[in-house]
Amino acid sequence: MAAEKKTSTSKTTGSKATNSKTTNSKASGTKSDSKQSSISQQMKDSEFHQFFLDELKDIYWAEKHLAKALPKLQKAATSKELAQAFEKHTQETETHIKTIEKVFELLGEKATAKKCDAMEGLIEEANSVISDTDKGTAVRDAGLILSAQKAEHYEIATYGTLRTFAEKMGHEEVTSLLQQTLDNEKETDVALTEIAVNFVNEEASEE
Repeated sequence: MAAEKKTSTSKTTGSKATNSKTTNSKASGTKSDSKQSSISQQMKDSEFHQFFLDELKDIYWAEKHLAKALPKLQKAATSKELAQAFEKHTQETETHIKTIEKVFELLGEKATAKKCDAMEGLIEEANSVISDTDKGTAVRDAGLILSAQKAEHYEIATYGTLRTFAEKMGHEEVTSLLQQTLDNEKETDVALTEIAVNFVNEEASEE
């Protein structure tokens, strides 16, 4: 009987130790989750994070208005190659818009656009090129490429910085999405340069 009692006591003690360990583990996990939540909220309230969101709203507006402007540039282009490049980039820009909306979603924010004065000015400049050049000329194409690349360089600078901001704040998936868009903007810039160098600039210089 004494042996049985001793065994029973040992089992009870072991059970209590296990329960205590489990409780401590849960408490530790709760504290860790609470700390992570606190850091996340602290980041959201930071001036740096708010500035990041503000610039994201800016490029969102820029992309949406560029998507509307590109078909006009496509229609005004003289060369088939340039028209196709504008058509392709219009489709890519629509993808960029969806990507930004995904970024907002990942950040737990509503996709909101803020007027981008820079892009507004660049689009107005592109419209001026169309007004100031003759239809069916290489000079017009050269001007359209110049205007389009100015917009591309603005976007490259913006996406490059936003990517770096996101990386600094630990937004890994957001960083990846912004990098994809940045790479695409650079590819478009290269494609426009090739069209200009391969024939547009030479033809324009002879008109």
